Amino acid sequence: MQEIQKGANVSLNALSEDVGAVVVSLGWTSASGAGDADVSVLLVDENGKIRSEDDFYFYNNPAAPDGSVQLLGKTPTDSGDEDRISLDLTAVPQDVARIVVAASQYAGARFGDLDDLRVTVADRSGEPLVGFSIDDAGVETAFIFGELYRRGEEWKFRAVGQGYETGLAGLATDFGVVVEEEADESEVSGPDAAAADAVTADTVAADAVDAEGTAQGAAPAEAGEAAGAAPAAPGADADAEAAQEARDPAPAAGPDVPGVPDVPGVPAQTRGRSRTTRKKVTLPKVAKKSLAENDSWRPARLFPVPSLKSDREREVRATSVLLAVMSQVPELGRRLTAGFGAPAGRMQTFTEVSLPHGETPRRPDGVIRVERAGKLWTALVETKTNGNPLKAEQVQEYMDIAARRGYEAVITLSNDVALDGAPMVDVKIDGRRKHKVSLWHLSWAEVAHQTQMLIRHEGVANAAHAWLLQELLEYLRHENSGCHGFQNMGPSWVPVRKGIDDETLSAGDPRAVDVVESWERLIRQVCLRLGGELGQKALPVQRARRGSDPQARRVAAAERLCAEGRLAAELRIEGTSTVIAVTADLRTAKVRTSVDVPAPVGSYPLTTVKRLVRVLAEAPADLHVESLVEGANGPRGTLERLRPEPGDLLPRDGAQLTGFRLSLVKGTGTTRGNTESGFIRSVDEAVERFYHGVLTHLGAFETRPGRKG
Repeated sequence: MQEIQKGANVSLNALSEDVGAVVVSLGWTSASGAGDADVSVLLVDENGKIRSEDDFYFYNNPAAPDGSVQLLGKTPTDSGDEDRISLDLTAVPQDVARIVVAASQYAGARFGDLDDLRVTVADRSGEPLVGFSIDDAGVETAFIFGELYRRGEEWKFRAVGQGYETGLAGLATDFGVVVEEEADESEVSGPDAAAADAVTADTVAADAVDAEGTAQGAAPAEAGEAAGAAPAAPGADADAEAAQEARDPAPAAGPDVPGVPDVPGVPAQTRGRSRTTRKKVTLPKVAKKSLAENDSWRPARLFPVPSLKSDREREVRATSVLLAVMSQVPELGRRLTAGFGAPAGRMQTFTEVSLPHGETPRRPDGVIRVERAGKLWTALVETKTNGNPLKAEQVQEYMDIAARRGYEAVITLSNDVALDGAPMVDVKIDGRRKHKVSLWHLSWAEVAHQTQMLIRHEGVANAAHAWLLQELLEYLRHENSGCHGFQNMGPSWVPVRKGIDDETLSAGDPRAVDVVESWERLIRQVCLRLGGELGQKALPVQRARRGSDPQARRVAAAERLCAEGRLAAELRIEGTSTVIAVTADLRTAKVRTSVDVPAPVGSYPLTTVKRLVRVLAEAPADLHVESLVEGANGPRGTLERLRPEPGDLLPRDGAQLTGFRLSLVKGTGTTRGNTESGFIRSVDEAVERFYHGVLTHLGAFETRPGRKG
């Protein structure tokens, strides 16, 4: 991968032979784990302006109908998370000169609060081509990370790194977007009201193209470079571009968008109005009242599963069901394949295809083919269900077949959850082959998550597609389907847990590292399920700096497991600063979920504790509440005991009240035989109960200025 500096540019065609589609990744880390930003993409013409409001892609408008732009959302990495964007450069309209990639913050946050700001461009196979790091961020609330632009028949990438103190509104205004500001002065009385109190910045119309002046940071045609000229050396035209940009007048910054109140538990999608230009179909979470006479009557299903008995039957049925729905519902097919480098186009899927391989043909479980502009993208699919592991030798054979036949990818699909997008099995790549085949992994939990996001929150084109997705989701959730996601903590789980119980687990035991990896997979699945319910990404928090060794971090966590008998993780819901801590104590067989809530600045302590208890009126009675004071532990108690006497939470000796820690504790069970599945289910249920039982009530506990007590 080539690293470039601010202002430099590089030809993508010079770095890879396959740049018809690329994935742009924006990443950052945060010491607190709460840092976040929203990604946006603008398609602009030669004048540096959008052609219409549909050229502005952000959280309320995440995908282009032609597949040229698709915001894939955030993906956890070893050093935080990345926001990924799929760009099909072959589908970009000819009158689009540049693709601007930016990000913005909200609620008063600044990019200087984040570390390791970085943008990376990868080709269709996932191979990183070029990277650019921003190291001078400060008070800016929006940043243009980089841009892709045309030069003749090729695409180039320029590292921009330009910040705005005027937020998304100022950035968007520079590119011809008219920003409308709205405010609602109604009193916040809960999560829904808090969301309604958010001030919106939305695209409502495209500004007229102004021939006099260019958007700030948007260079016109490069000096001395004619359309169709031979590609210049990387960075060769940076000086000419910088000189031209210096001569361009910078327009006045647009109005800022007031931030959304930083309310725990309120998803990011509430920051803006839902777009209404494209009406889509979603299904209600609660089904209509059944007409059945009693509970023994089962509704007819498109994909029946009760007859499935063997693992082979489950694999064949699951593959056929998923691929059939992908081919018929473009939104799902595109969602599941865009991150793998597939173009937007006509998709067909096949099962049980016989492909020659030596003396014995091989039959992959499925084949996905996408056609666009006369070109084919092909992926072989290998499926496992019911917790069965993938076989490295089988996947290796499919990789070899794909390479010989010129296919682009092999996709493995199983209950296992991959870490950091890495494949689940190790394969050998023949470096002598010119054609590259990429290996990707997809979990059944991810399939269920994306299906639920479409039919419950984002919508699909028509009611028939929504019904198909609902049937798919019902199939995946059925106990006989074998598609339930991550179910097994691995062969090291029982020995490690037993070693903790009888205090025989020694530091440095490699089995502890295996358990830590399984714990990470479990947390990522918990995030997928919670995010599907909420309609917003939930992500595990990694506080390590970019470039740190993930294996070293897992070894350190394994050492703590051996010493303390605990597994710990943190997760955050996209668009909120709230970090949920999850701790599994294997000595006591209990899972603790907790969150720290800051106390309002300047209010009376007694008023604060009374209001906290009041807004938690519907929370579980066994909720533990602890006062946080500087340098010491404050009073604590269960909500049931504190409701009649909120003053018991007041710090003693006049200590400064800084916040509260809210915790729920749940047992994991110790029954042998189903210990693994019981533990996984307990963690999943603990997080879901904590969110719905506690966090959703905290919207009214917002910061309000008052007299200091």
